[in-house]
This record gives sequence, C-alpha cells and structure tokens, in this order.
Amino acid sequence: MKFRILAAVAVAAMTSLAAVAQKPAWTLDSCIAYAVDHNLNVRSGMIRQAGGELDIIEAKDRFLPTVSAGAGQNWDFGRGLTSENTYANRNTSMSSFNGNLSLPIFQGLSAIRQLKYARENLRQLVEETEAAKDDVTLNVIAQYLQVLYSKELHDVAVEQVRLSKVELERQEVLLEQGKIPELDVVQSRAQVAKDELTVVTSQNDWQLALVDLARLLELDDIEGFDIAPIAEGDERGIFSPDEVYSNAMTSNHSILAARQGIVVADKAIDVARSGYLPRLNFSAGLGSSYYKVSGLDNASFSRQMRDNFSKSLGFSLSVPIFDAFSTRNQIRRAKVQRVTAELELEQRRSALYKEIRQAYYQAVAAERKFSASTVATEATQAALDAVTEKFNYGKANATEFEQAKSEYVKSRAELVQAKYEMILRNRILAFYNCRQGHI
Repeated sequence: MKFRILAAVAVAAMTSLAAVAQKPAWTLDSCIAYAVDHNLNVRSGMIRQAGGELDIIEAKDRFLPTVSAGAGQNWDFGRGLTSENTYANRNTSMSSFNGNLSLPIFQGLSAIRQLKYARENLRQLVEETEAAKDDVTLNVIAQYLQVLYSKELHDVAVEQVRLSKVELERQEVLLEQGKIPELDVVQSRAQVAKDELTVVTSQNDWQLALVDLARLLELDDIEGFDIAPIAEGDERGIFSPDEVYSNAMTSNHSILAARQGIVVADKAIDVARSGYLPRLNFSAGLGSSYYKVSGLDNASFSRQMRDNFSKSLGFSLSVPIFDAFSTRNQIRRAKVQRVTAELELEQRRSALYKEIRQAYYQAVAAERKFSASTVATEATQAALDAVTEKFNYGKANATEFEQAKSEYVKSRAELVQAKYEMILRNRILAFYNCRQGHI
C-alpha cells in the first residue's frame, strides 16, 4: 500500500516537473502583449476612458427636457374662516396633483460647447492610455534584453570555470610528475572556487532579472518562466535621430496627448465664456386638486378633478448682468490651464528629443564598441589558444595562462555588454521611428 502511495506521489511529481519543463518560452512580442493587457497604469487609463465616454453621454443628455410629477396632501384642523366671513370649527383636507415639463431652448451655447469639450477630452484620454502602453512596451524591451544579457554573462562565467578546471587538471598532472610545486595547485583550486562563486552570482543576477521581468508582466505564477532569445539577424540598423524625431512628432502618443491637451483647454475656455450669454427655457404644466370640508356637502372627487384641472405654458429668459465676476474668473482659470498644457507639450517635446538623441549616440558608441570587442575577443581567444598550447607542453606557466584566460573572459563580457546595449538603443530608435506599437 505504501509502495503504491509513493509511486503515485512520484508520478505526480514527475508530471508536474514535465509540465513546468514543457512551458513554452515567452517571446518579446508575447511579453509586450501580456504586459500591456495586465499593466495597472494601462488599466487605469482604460477606466478613465470609460469615464470620458460617460461624460459625452451626460453632455448629450443636457439637450433633453426634464419631466416631473408630484402630489400633495394637506389637513387643517380647528377654527377657520368660512365663506360667510365667520369662524367655525372645521376639518379640511386637500389633495393636489401636478405634472411639469421643462425644455432648454437656448443655454448660452454651454451644452454644445460642453459636448465638444467632452469629445476632445476623450480623445486626450485615449492618447494618454496609448502613451502608457508605449511606456510599458519600452520597459519590457529593456528588461527583456537585460535578462538575455544576464544569461550570456552567466554563460561567460561558466566558460571561465571550464577553463579554470582545465588549468587545474593540467597542474594536478604536473604535480604528480613533480614538475611544479603544490602551491601552484592550491592557487588553481582557489581560482576555480572563485570562478564558481562568480557563476553563482551571475546565475542569481539572471534569475533576479527574470523575476523583475515577471513582475513587470504582472505574473502571479513565475514557476518555469523563461524567455526565448532574439533571433540572429534581428538586430536593426541605426536610424537617423532627425528622421526619428520627425516621425515621432506625428505618431508618438505622449506628444499627441499633450497636443490634445491644448485643444481640450481651448474648449474649456469656450465653455467658461458661455456664462456671458443669456438662457431661454420653455416650461409646461398640468395640475388639479380635490378639496373636502367636514360638515359640508362636497363635490365628488372626479367632479372636482375636472373642475380644478389647470394647464400652463411659459417661457423664461435669463440675461446675465453681473455674476460677481464668476464667469470672468472661470475664463481666466481656463486660460491658465491652456498655458499649462502648452508647457506640458514643450516638456514632452524636449524630453523626447533628448531621449532620441541619447539613444542614437549610445547606439553609435555601442556599435563601435561591439566591433572593437569582436576583434578583441577573436584576438584574446587566439592568444588563449596559443598559451594553452604552450602550457600543455610546459612552455608557459600558470600565471601566463591565467592572464590570457582573464583577458579572454573580459573581452567576451565586454562584447556581450556592447551587443545588448546596441540592440536596446536601436530598438528604442526603431520604436520611435515607426508608428507606435510596431517594433
């Protein structure tokens, strides 16, 4: 029985591990799509958009009439004045019914201007949401490449351990042959331990980079989470910064949102100016009542409702003469908001220009460093191969081998760094150069 339970547990564990191992690696596109759908800032922007749509509905509803109905019931007790101009103890009750309609005919253009304001405001909210998606996309690209960069640095550290172990094995053979002192072997073992510590550190950095990416994606379960490498030849060329900036000014959602903010501010000024214009309303009403006095003969309810039935029609005109400068202050406040929107646009333009320029120069520097590191890596690898050959024949000492190995590992690390710096900056330029969302 125990054997069956243990077997079932083992099978379940193996099935779970197999399921984790079979989880497909996330591509850059899938990471971006998932992050955009689950990012809290983007979701907040979608909620604000929904609020903007409700504002439009509310602005349209201001053109509709309002209809209301009412009823009342009153009772009077004690002495009261009669029709004969005398006082008597009487109890009276009165029931009243009414219906009213109010239709705005002219509202000083405030309803029309409020509707235009709501529509323009919704456009800005849409652009702000798209700008939030752009920020998420760029952050995911940067973190995705950081994971790949950390992984390749880990591979370099593993290669360093392999080379150190080769050196240690060679020195142990030489020690057995009595050709080197034991101190050299001890130093080689210490170097292997040091390099293995570097592997542990680099692996930890790699895992932390994966965790940061998973958090950026708002993943609840990161068990088995991994990403796919970028395909070879997927690196993009460097775009001209002037061309990128010119294209970004017509497609970047952050810039478009700032421009729309100026339009919204203009509409707000128009809404405020509506306070200077008169307003005309139409109203209509229907009503009737039933009156009962104790001790007297009272007409029936239906008779009184017919006799007391009344109708009313009316127009009301309101002309603003002096509103304690309320309208003037609202206009001034709206104009201040417009100046703020203009400054916001200039700030975003300046930030975008600096970011594009910075990405361009960093891409150029990374490309040059990548070319130089490629040559240096080839040279240091050739030097390491030569020293290794000499070391195998006893014509090079451990110090020379360690120095050649260190130079090779260093050049490989610099090559990896330059590679991903170049890819990141090129993708930033490509993102701003193309229509937003296409990378």
